[in-house]
Amino acid sequence: MTKQIVMVVTTSDQMNEGHATGLWLSEFGEAYVEFAKQGYEITVASPKGGKAPVDERSLEGDVPQEILDTAKHLEHTLKLEDLTAGALFDAVFLPGGHGTMFDFPDHTKLHQLVREAYEGEKVVAAVCHGPAGLVGVTLSDGTPLVAEKTITAFTNEEERETTLDRFMPFLLESRLRELGANVKVKGNWANHVQVDGNLVTGQNPQSTVSVAKEVVNQLKNR
Repeated sequence: MTKQIVMVVTTSDQMNEGHATGLWLSEFGEAYVEFAKQGYEITVASPKGGKAPVDERSLEGDVPQEILDTAKHLEHTLKLEDLTAGALFDAVFLPGGHGTMFDFPDHTKLHQLVREAYEGEKVVAAVCHGPAGLVGVTLSDGTPLVAEKTITAFTNEEERETTLDRFMPFLLESRLRELGANVKVKGNWANHVQVDGNLVTGQNPQSTVSVAKEVVNQLKNR
């Protein structure tokens, strides 16, 4: 049967003090391309549904046309509330962008989706700021999903280098550590992936393809 993946993207377009933000396109696009190559059925969902905002900074420089073309899949995202149980998907993928820091941490339906997928032994993957969608997830026994898991995410040092740390509600690396996660980090902008069972995380945009390929690898072995 065709594997089914739900990609959950942010619909938050502002940081603190009104600074514009959104989804980091390459983190969505590079993963989308990898999954599409495998013939997977891809559902794109978001907290509000409808058009997902793209961070303009992620469009700067030499962005491959193949990645720019994936933006059309962000025009009509499915509202998370309209999604069925996470256990019905083979994988949940959370790309980042600073917007996720504002609408992922407290979104109950997203947490339910991730919990059901994880406890259903499906693949749960997140890259860069995408792990903001993991910070509010508790398992059925009440423990944080990330507790005692070896993971990675956008680091405090990377956040400070962007100079956007002062506009964030919290520092993602710090929050994950507070929840009991074993957070592994490498140097700024290093391609870095951590795999802990069916939980796959990547540190930054440079890690997206590696995370997506690990998701594919796990799905091929299921």
